[in-house]
Amino acid sequence: MSEVVHITRRPPVVEIVMDRPPVNAVDQSLADGLYRAFRAFQDDDALRVALLTGAGTRCFSAGWDLKAAAAALDAGTDTVGLAMTPGGFAGITEFWDLDKPVVAALNGPAIGGGFEIALSCDVLLAAEQVYFALPEMQRGFLPDAGAVQNLPRKVPYNVAMEMLLTGRRVPAAEARQWGLVHEVLPAERLLDAARALADRIAEGAPLALRALKAVMRASDGLTLRESFALTKPGKSGLPIYEQMMTSEDFAEGPRAFAEKRQPVWKGR
Repeated sequence: MSEVVHITRRPPVVEIVMDRPPVNAVDQSLADGLYRAFRAFQDDDALRVALLTGAGTRCFSAGWDLKAAAAALDAGTDTVGLAMTPGGFAGITEFWDLDKPVVAALNGPAIGGGFEIALSCDVLLAAEQVYFALPEMQRGFLPDAGAVQNLPRKVPYNVAMEMLLTGRRVPAAEARQWGLVHEVLPAERLLDAARALADRIAEGAPLALRALKAVMRASDGLTLRESFALTKPGKSGLPIYEQMMTSEDFAEGPRAFAEKRQPVWKGR
């Protein structure tokens, strides 16, 4: 799809690999490649789960390409839209209609915008050498492509603030303690574990996988009572949830259980 983004389809899973040496810094080419990859994933009914990782072991992503930003500033060019796409920064941070699950296999440090890419994914697995860092405060701007918005929703507020304010490196083991990372593994086991997890997730009914993500997103900021309304057929206001509730797959699940066989999902 792109020389800096490699795609491997093995339905119902697609693997997306960032490959912009040496540290997968996000310039416009990488951002556009990622957006096209995630757009194709969302639009392909044969795909249920995406697995995102970086090439090599040096870095998952070092985030916004500051060298490219500095060059643009020196040339008098506005940097506001640099590495932005219809899906937000790096093609994913504001991809609001991406309602299929994304697993991230963090093969190296996730720094700045690279951390924000990871925060846009649904389940994170990390190699033991991984660390997370948000050095933007020391660069003169905010990590406002997802970290300011997402991090306090995923770890305690005071933990998020300390990470944002200091820019310190947070080891993967600590990130797991805060619930940010699902599992920390030796580097040589990371991809196999991520693939196994993606495959297991993909066993779920396609519409149910999408409906879950839609309901979770729509629940954010609601009271408990309000969030219950999102799982009331005919009242949810969520098209994918309503589609799931009237689908053939909705009947297939109980039928397969009663017949003691694996369900055959049709995605409709």
